Amino acid sequence: MKNCLVKDLMIPISEYATVTLGTSLTDAVLALEKAQNAFTSSKYQHRAILVLDHDGSVVGKVGQLCALQAIEPEYNFNDKIEEIKKYNFSEEYLVRLRERYRSEETVLETDHLQDIAEKKVEEFMQKPRPGEFVAENGTIDTAIHRLVSGRHQSLLVTRQKRIIGILRMADVFAAVSHEIHNLAD
Repeated sequence: MKNCLVKDLMIPISEYATVTLGTSLTDAVLALEKAQNAFTSSKYQHRAILVLDHDGSVVGKVGQLCALQAIEPEYNFNDKIEEIKKYNFSEEYLVRLRERYRSEETVLETDHLQDIAEKKVEEFMQKPRPGEFVAENGTIDTAIHRLVSGRHQSLLVTRQKRIIGILRMADVFAAVSHEIHNLAD
């Protein structure tokens, strides 16, 4: 593992669940479901979908949390909560505030879901952030540091400036676990 590089553990984009800009939430969820159905005992399930522009470049990611946030009724209180946080109120108090001001709309009502299902992925996808990248020839040590310090579930793998794959925490953890197991033998 000492000489293991990011490219040894990454999943190439060609093997990952992808959709293009303009794809609806419905089609994105179906793409993720299809990728999860391809799950075998030797692979971990996909938990996100990469969003590609029309040139095939990665411009975002839709994870399970993003999809759930897309169906949550908007109540414009999160910005206020972020502002209030600077006064060091307890998390318990902030949770109570969120619940108090949360919309009364039921998330799983058919009409609401039908409207949300047509939202386009670019409306709720997570755009890549600077700490979310790792070079294909980077070390696994570097990748672990970025995963942990940024609290990321995955990193986007680059060759020069182009994203060529994804490195998932689950795959890195499996490799590290294997090494620890070998030490025990």
